[in-house]
Amino acid sequence: MCMGQRPIRKREDRYSMRTKQLQILAVLALTLGIPAAGRAQESTSETSNNVVSSQAVPPAPPADPSQQGDVHPTPAHTGFAALTHSTWDDFKAFPRRKSTWVILGVGAGMAALAHPADDNVNARLVGSKAVNRFWAPGKFLGAAYTQAAVSVGLYTVGRYAVAPAPDGSRTNKWSHMGFDLLRAQLVSQAFVHGAKYAIRRDRPTGECCSFPSGHATTAFAAASVIERHFGYRMAMPTLLAATYVATSRLHDNRHFLSDVIFGAAIGTATGWTVVGRHGRSSYALRPVPVPGGVALELTHVDRGGSHPGPM
Repeated sequence: MCMGQRPIRKREDRYSMRTKQLQILAVLALTLGIPAAGRAQESTSETSNNVVSSQAVPPAPPADPSQQGDVHPTPAHTGFAALTHSTWDDFKAFPRRKSTWVILGVGAGMAALAHPADDNVNARLVGSKAVNRFWAPGKFLGAAYTQAAVSVGLYTVGRYAVAPAPDGSRTNKWSHMGFDLLRAQLVSQAFVHGAKYAIRRDRPTGECCSFPSGHATTAFAAASVIERHFGYRMAMPTLLAATYVATSRLHDNRHFLSDVIFGAAIGTATGWTVVGRHGRSSYALRPVPVPGGVALELTHVDRGGSHPGPM
């Protein structure tokens, strides 16, 4: 009897392992799909504007790159007064941006679709001690105190460790990055904690408050700021790290899948609000029908005005 049960048990173990892998891939696809969905909306708008302009006005000769202004110029000041003023402006700008509502709408839709599978996903992601060790750093990487410490550290280095410019300005790439990251964390934490205590959804362990995930929010806010400073390709490691943080909260049984999806949406929308149109390129992930199914096409849109094309 026992001999006959061993092959069955092995097949069940293999099936369980495959299911866990599929669950993790689903989380990766959903969370990474939120920035891509918002980017697709912006890219579509840019492409439409370029088409209308090309029909109405003859194309102008290319401008001298040295005369083109930075899309998101380095701020003139990054002191405490500028931080306070800029953060307040971020709160006011957040609901006014079209991309905010696109990203939040996509995130809410994905969270609603994931909600029926919340309990099942958490049960499948609980694994062995080796798996536990792999996911353990996630709760520290995505913690608000970790993200705030990195932001303050970069800001402090730029303001007080790097030599000032000849004109006496202490605004440089380090203080600028820390300035933007700190603003993103302040704004995102205000929104996520407001939502937590308004909704008061219990965690999988029965405690309050689960929805949305604060770790996912902070991680994706930071990743979105970095993406706009360095471009999508350079920021891919930070987006993967943010997805790792979000998935670790499921494995730790601290959040449901719908919590981390909407948290990623809030973080992305906040990061984009803080840095606006910062960055050199846009990428859109869109479904394309193919024989026998659907494929995903990554489309590049150059903000300098060139035509989009598949990557």
